[in-house]
Amino acid sequence: MKENYLITPIDYLKGVGPNRADLLKSELKIFTYNDLLNYFPFRYIDRSKYHKINELENNNSEVQIIGKFINLKFSDNFKSKRLVGIFSDGNDEIEIVWFRAIKWIEKSIKLNEDYVIYGKVNWFNDRCSIVHPETELLTKHKKNIKSSMLPIYNSTEALSSKGITNKLIREFVFNIFEKSSNSFKENLNRKINEKYGMITKFEALYNVHFPKNQVLLAKAQFRLKYEEFFFIQLQFLFKNISNKNKFKGFKFSKVGYYFNSFYNKHLEFKLTNAQKKVIKDIRKDFSSNAQMNRLLQGDVGSGKTIVALLSSLIAIDNNFQTCLIAPTEILAQQHYNSINESLSKINLNVRILTGSTSKKEREILSCELKNGFTNMLIGTHAVLEDNVIFNNLGLAIIDEQHRFGVAQRSKLWKKNITPPHILVMTATPIPRTLAMSVYGDLDISIIDELPPGRKIVKTVHRTDRNRLEVFKFIRNEISKGRQIYVVYPLIEESKVMDYKDLMDGYESIQREFPIDKYQISILHGKMKPVDKVIEMDRFKNGQTQIMVSTTVIEVGVNISNASVMIIESSERFGLSQLHQLRGRVGRGSESSYCILMSKDKISNEARTRIKTMTSTNDGFKISEVDMELRGPGNLLGTQQSGLLNFKIADLIRDKDILELARKDAKDLINTDPGLKNNENKGIKEEYYVLNKNSILWKYIS
Repeated sequence: MKENYLITPIDYLKGVGPNRADLLKSELKIFTYNDLLNYFPFRYIDRSKYHKINELENNNSEVQIIGKFINLKFSDNFKSKRLVGIFSDGNDEIEIVWFRAIKWIEKSIKLNEDYVIYGKVNWFNDRCSIVHPETELLTKHKKNIKSSMLPIYNSTEALSSKGITNKLIREFVFNIFEKSSNSFKENLNRKINEKYGMITKFEALYNVHFPKNQVLLAKAQFRLKYEEFFFIQLQFLFKNISNKNKFKGFKFSKVGYYFNSFYNKHLEFKLTNAQKKVIKDIRKDFSSNAQMNRLLQGDVGSGKTIVALLSSLIAIDNNFQTCLIAPTEILAQQHYNSINESLSKINLNVRILTGSTSKKEREILSCELKNGFTNMLIGTHAVLEDNVIFNNLGLAIIDEQHRFGVAQRSKLWKKNITPPHILVMTATPIPRTLAMSVYGDLDISIIDELPPGRKIVKTVHRTDRNRLEVFKFIRNEISKGRQIYVVYPLIEESKVMDYKDLMDGYESIQREFPIDKYQISILHGKMKPVDKVIEMDRFKNGQTQIMVSTTVIEVGVNISNASVMIIESSERFGLSQLHQLRGRVGRGSESSYCILMSKDKISNEARTRIKTMTSTNDGFKISEVDMELRGPGNLLGTQQSGLLNFKIADLIRDKDILELARKDAKDLINTDPGLKNNENKGIKEEYYVLNKNSILWKYIS
C-alpha cells in the first residue's frame, strides 16, 4: 500500500463523488479514507438467519427475508406519493413501502426474481410492513456477502434522505480494503503485540467492519480499543512531562519552623496514612524544580483541608505566600475561620477576600498582599481579579475545582512571573477511569480513608406516607440536643415540577415545629451574603435547631452537632449531589442519619440512585454508578467538548483495557522516554500524527 493511500480525500473513493463526499464531511466528519475506516459499526446483525413472514413477531425487530416482489404500484394520499410492493416468501406476503426515490426504485426492482430484503418491521392494526428496506438480488447477495455479521453504522437524517444508507457505507469501506494490499502500518511494538496476542492492524480493521466470526470481532475490538486508550494516555503522560520541563516551579527546599511547630505542637489529631502519603507526594513535587499540578481527591470528610494547610506551611517556610480559593462565600468563610484559628497559634497572618469584602478592607488587604505581610489569602472568585496582586505567590489551592472553569483557574498562573504550584481538590469522587482520561496530564493523589472516630452515616429512604414518622424522629433527635438539616431543591414554586419548594417546606416545618418551642434557620442562594452568614452563625452556635436550606449547603459546611440530613424530593437530585449533602452530617462523635424523602412513585433511575445511597457510603463506588447512569460526558460537563468522544472505546465498559493501556504507556516512557528505539518506530509515528491534531492541549487542568 502506498504510504499516503489512507490520507486520500474521500472524494476520490469509488462510488462517492463530490456530492456524497460533502455529506460525509459535514454529517460524519469523514474527510479521508482513514476517517472512514475509523468510523466503526456500533452493532451487528446476524446475516446467517432468514425469517419467514408468518414467524415475524410484533416487536419492531430488524429481519432478513428471502422472497419475490409479486406486485409494485404507486399510491397517493393527501400528504405524499409512495411506492408499495407486495413481497412474498412463497407462503405469506408483506407490504414494502418507499417514500423517497420511488421512480428509480420502481425501475430497478424486477418482479418475480429472488431477492433478500432487510429492514425493521412496522406493525399497525396487526398488519406488518417494512419501510425502505435494504434490497438485493439473492444471487448478488450470496456473491457479495463478506461476513455473516452485518455491521450497522450510526447515521443521520440528512444522509438517509440522500440515499447514503448503511449498505452504501459498507460498500465504501469495502472499496478501501479492496485496494489496500493488506499492508497497513503496524503502530504497536512487538512486545505489546505478543503480550496480548494482538492480530495485525489490517486484520483488526477488516474484522471490525466485516467480522468473519465472533472470536475475530472480539480480537479486533480489543486491539482497536487498546490502541485508542494507549495513544491518548501517551499524549497525557508526555504532556505531563513536557509541562514539568517547560514550567519551572519554585523549589521549596526546607520544612521549617511554621510546619514543624504546627505539626508537633498544635495538630490536635493524628494524620491518617493516606494523608501522610499525599503530603509526601506534595513535598516531592515541591523539591523537584518543576511546577506542581496535582489533583487531590478525597471523599467527604477525609481531611483534605489539613493537607492543604500543611502544604501551605511548607510554602510559607520558604518565604512564599499561599492562597486557597473556594466556590462559595460560606465555604470560604468556614475555611478562613478554621485556618485562621489554627495559624494564629504560630503567629501567621491569614486574610479573607470575597465579593462582600468592603472597599476599605480591600485597600488594606491589597497593601498587605503586595508587601508580603499577608501569608495566606482565603477567598472566592474575587481572588482571581486582576487587581489582586501578590508579593510572591508560591502555592495556589483550589477547593472543589469542578466549580471553576479552565479560564478562571488559568488566571492563577498569571499571579506570578513564575507560575505558582497548583493543588486542586475535590470531594466529588471521580471514577478512576474518568480521572485517567480527563485529568491524565495531572499527578493524582487520593485520600481513601476517613479519620478515626468518624461514624458511617446511616441512610434510609422514606416516602410522603412516612412523613409523620420522620417528624417524630426529628423531635427525638432535637430532644437529645442534636440539630437537623432539611434540604429542598428549589427556592420558589415551579409550575413545571411537582415537588415541594423551599418556602412551602419552610412553612410546613414551622407548623410542625412551632416557634414557641423550636427555632428554625433558612438559607438559600438569593439571600444577601451578610444574611447568609447570620443564619449560618445562628445554626452553628446552636441558637436554631433546624436549618431549612437549598443546596447552597452542599459543599463544605461543617457543623459537628448536626446529626440528621433530610433531603426532600431526593429523586430529583443526582448521586453526586446526594453524596455531598449527606457529607454535611456525621462530623461529630454521635450517630448520624440521612433521610431521603421522595414521592411514592419514582422512576427506575431515581430508584437506582436512592438504592445506591442507602447501600454504600463509599464515594468512589457511588461515582462509578453515577457514571454508568449519566455517562462520562454528562458527569463532568464535557459532553460537547470532544474530549470523551472515543471512536470505539467506552470508559464504562472498557475500563480494564484502559488500565492496561495506561500501565503500558507508563512502562514505555520509563524504558524509552524519547521513543528512539527502532522497535517503537511505529508508535512514535502514530503519536506524532495524533498529537499534531490533538485537542488535549485545550484542557489545562
